[in-house]
Amino acid sequence: MNGKKNIRMTMLFVLAASLLSASLTAVLLTNYYGHAQFQILGSACQEIVQKQPEATETVLNTIKEYKNSSAVQSGENILLSYGYQQSDFLEPLQRNIIYFIGIGFVIGAFLVMGAFWYWHRKEISRIEALTNYLEKVNTGGPGLLLEVSEDDFSRLEDEMYKTVTTLYQTRDAALEAKNNFADNLSNIAHQLKTPITAISLSTQMMKERPSQEYLVQIQKQLNRLTHLEEALLLLSRIDAGTLTLEWEKVDVFTVLTLAADNLQELFTQAGVSVDIPEMGEAEIIADLDWTMEAIMNLLKNCMEHTPTGTTVHCAYEKNPLYLQIRIWDEGQGFTREDIPHIFERFYRGKNTKDGIGIGLPLAKAIIEMQNGMISAINLPNGGACFEIRIYSH
Repeated sequence: MNGKKNIRMTMLFVLAASLLSASLTAVLLTNYYGHAQFQILGSACQEIVQKQPEATETVLNTIKEYKNSSAVQSGENILLSYGYQQSDFLEPLQRNIIYFIGIGFVIGAFLVMGAFWYWHRKEISRIEALTNYLEKVNTGGPGLLLEVSEDDFSRLEDEMYKTVTTLYQTRDAALEAKNNFADNLSNIAHQLKTPITAISLSTQMMKERPSQEYLVQIQKQLNRLTHLEEALLLLSRIDAGTLTLEWEKVDVFTVLTLAADNLQELFTQAGVSVDIPEMGEAEIIADLDWTMEAIMNLLKNCMEHTPTGTTVHCAYEKNPLYLQIRIWDEGQGFTREDIPHIFERFYRGKNTKDGIGIGLPLAKAIIEMQNGMISAINLPNGGACFEIRIYSH
């Protein structure tokens, strides 16, 4: 749109310059022809008066009548009958006429050339500004914003800004991913080091004093390594976007019940019960198995942080916008310092006795893949609470 507008403006400018040049030439020629006509008439009258003084009054009256008459003389010019032509009187003026026409043409040409020179210089200036901007970007200089202008280069300018912005975001994301990768490697190495060290110590103790107790410890650490391996593989699939979800209608009460049943043995060993009241029909479009995996991690976390003899509670409700699931315990709740970092990978809170810090980040990733969000809060009467919202659209 801006390009067409500039073309129209240029054409109008050239047309205006041409009309101005033509008008100036017409004015000059009109004045010159008027002066020439006046001189010819004066010379003719002077010759008549000098040769026939008695005709002076007749000549003057004739000129006066012609001046005051609004009608143009009609009929054949008397000079034509004597063999005279218009060019016979204007021949001395031809050179001057050409001179005036040349002046008008030169003025018009200069105006047109000036218009094109102006637009050409403007384009060069814009190209230089965009080139300097790209050079600044390539050298890492400050100043991501471009000065907005409305011209033929506006669309190119917009695309350049979008491309540069995308490149900056990609660079920042790559740097963040690189830093996260380094942190994850460090955390994984730490998580692997603990069970490996425990297995090594148990093996050495068995050599010195064989005992079934050491075999139990070794098996426990091997189970921990297996769990770590599975969790890391699952997180890597989520990060790579290769985790496939089976979308179907899922009843929320069924999901909560199945998750609790899979943890029943752990709850029994911990002396903690689970309360899942049936609160009416509520369905979501989700993956049953992975949603159950996320719920299990939340239930297990609550179980590990509530005293023996207490209960982990579940509740859910649905509205036109989302379905909300709440899971809470009767423990001391989260510490204030832990809440901002609850869902960070490998983060272990102050009250964490065991665990590798992957369960909650894994639950968060699974919920977010299904158009949901999860948060952690402390209840007013005590206890830690997880809130899940899965949106309908």
